Amino acid sequence: MSEWFEDWFGERYLHLYRHRDERDAEDLLALLRRTLPWQRGWKVLDVACGAGRHLRVLGTMQVQAIGLDLSGSLLRRAREVTPAPLVRADLRWLPIRSGTMDLTLNLFTSFGYFETDVEHSTALLGMAGTVKVGGWFVLDYLNAEGVRRSLVPREVVDLGETRLEIERRVTGDGRFVTQSIVSPDRERFIERVRLLGVAELEAMFGAAGLTVTHRFGDYRGAPLNAGHPRTILIGRRR
Repeated sequence: MSEWFEDWFGERYLHLYRHRDERDAEDLLALLRRTLPWQRGWKVLDVACGAGRHLRVLGTMQVQAIGLDLSGSLLRRAREVTPAPLVRADLRWLPIRSGTMDLTLNLFTSFGYFETDVEHSTALLGMAGTVKVGGWFVLDYLNAEGVRRSLVPREVVDLGETRLEIERRVTGDGRFVTQSIVSPDRERFIERVRLLGVAELEAMFGAAGLTVTHRFGDYRGAPLNAGHPRTILIGRRR
């Protein structure tokens, strides 16, 4: 039986999230460029690169970027916007030589999809392992506390010719947020993301040999707190 994310991230996903602001990718990478000791020629790995929003911007920043994603559909879209090498793989089993990247990225909540925290820890350990000693790892994740405080349980999203019914809930054990999406023909899709708090994520960073150096709450560099939508952690490989 396939896991939910194996079937979801394709053309239907792109249709639902077509409103995503390309400016977000530009703002986040501008923030990283200001924050990190950015150098021309860096090797940068974008894990779960999706349709290539961030790779497109990286292509203007004089680095050697590589994109990796499990979805063949999304990688085909990425090929339309970037000449960067693209690899199809599961982020839990990265076919990337250890210690070869100056910077590895995991952006737009492309994490937290698995059933167990052992899988999450193993995945983060693998991503951190691609980074050189002294190099950098960046995780851009949802703000778990903010999700719990401001969850919208139900809404209808109008995408022009399509109206989607969306229901969200936090599971009874408080560990996951789920989103049920029902199309006009009553087809249902489920997203599920682990609500990992800052302390939990930082513990995973530490276990993976990373020292957290910066924390941000949005793509413009606001401080990390419950009032901001993101948990952006920057770690340096010890």
